[in-house]
Amino acid sequence: MTVDITARLAEVMPGIRRDLEDLVRIQSVSADPARAGEVERSAEATRVLFAAEGFDAEIVRAHDGAPPAVIARKAGPEGAPTVLLYAHHDVQPENDHADWDSPPWEPTERGDRLYGRGAADDKAGIAAHLGAVRIFGDELPVNLVMFIEGEEEVGSDTLVELLTAHKDRLEADVIVIADSGNWDIGEPALTTSLRGLVRMDVEVRTLTHAVHSGMWGGLVPDSIMTLSRLIASLNHDDGSVAIEGLFSGPAADVDYPEARLRAESGAAEGVDWIGTGSVVERLWTQPALSITGFDAPKVEGASNTLVPAARCRISLRIAPGDTTANAVERLQAHLEKHVAWGATLTTTVVDTGEATQIDASGPAYDAARAAFAEAWDGTAPVDMGVGGSIPFIAEFLEAFPQASVLVTGVEDPDTRAHGANEGLHLAEFEKVVKAEAFLLRNLGELPRG
Repeated sequence: MTVDITARLAEVMPGIRRDLEDLVRIQSVSADPARAGEVERSAEATRVLFAAEGFDAEIVRAHDGAPPAVIARKAGPEGAPTVLLYAHHDVQPENDHADWDSPPWEPTERGDRLYGRGAADDKAGIAAHLGAVRIFGDELPVNLVMFIEGEEEVGSDTLVELLTAHKDRLEADVIVIADSGNWDIGEPALTTSLRGLVRMDVEVRTLTHAVHSGMWGGLVPDSIMTLSRLIASLNHDDGSVAIEGLFSGPAADVDYPEARLRAESGAAEGVDWIGTGSVVERLWTQPALSITGFDAPKVEGASNTLVPAARCRISLRIAPGDTTANAVERLQAHLEKHVAWGATLTTTVVDTGEATQIDASGPAYDAARAAFAEAWDGTAPVDMGVGGSIPFIAEFLEAFPQASVLVTGVEDPDTRAHGANEGLHLAEFEKVVKAEAFLLRNLGELPRG
């Protein structure tokens, strides 16, 4: 019997919507130790949802005290390919509730979106997998494995341990990672590259203790001026990264109109873009550097004092094709070369994550492109890069080198994941569910053996 995917989609979507809203109400903030119980509750709720669909579902963790993940398995036809569907049930902190137009933990529909923390990133990924499962019921076209992680938003520290410990259960022919997004409303995408990340804390010290700026200014350099000069050395005058030896590469020929750039980036009126090359090269396949933190006295109440030490956090995004080892070495060498006036330089690597470049060819990708085009009424998916980093994708590629890894997602340019008023575009979400069902059908129809 052939499942009518479109008809079944209409039947299952109301229940999927209710289940998604229930998940959003769980405050599974993995970065907040006070809400560890909520993360546990979220894992259990996820386990129950898949157990109810006939999956052998259980909560696993790398070791005692580690965050909970869910692994669930359900068999399809004998000899059919095995597909692993990934999402994560933990979410970012909601931060100041005053910045939200509706309570962050109460899913609220306004216009064409459902708002709430995790409504998109990534509880909608769980819901999309659940929707595809319910469309097929007990007539799955493939063998399915669910892997729903519980620590993605805090760096997936125990992911490699989990992949190693449960490798036999997670082994798959195709891995679908639902933690990215689409190019635009009405335009689907497959994510084929992501930048890597190096975060480094940098301190400069020019004094053993604070001194009077009038008594010693003009002779002794202050640390804030010294650190500012060092930060300024990290970019050329056009804004491109000045660190020698970092990799840059070409990007897909994708148009990114100026009006859309302004609307989506939040750039203030009159601000010029930085860097050189095409827009998508600057966003996807070139290194980028930002200062995401700075320790110094506040302006209000500041005294006439030379500060002995100042510190900043550098966030360096590295292009696909580069490595974090190279980036750390090159950044360190640049800082040592450019620190001024004999100041003492101290650097600490906070964390790193490798860049990813996916070979988006082969039968699994053909099946995905056909599925997306069918779900979006003939609109073919864009092969999209992402300027941000999802380091665990590289870990999946390393753990399962024989698998085809497809990076998909439910987000769109106005999702505002990690920010206030995170929202899921409901009509696009329905297409995501439909596309995943078409994908599973297409994979089940591939030649076997």
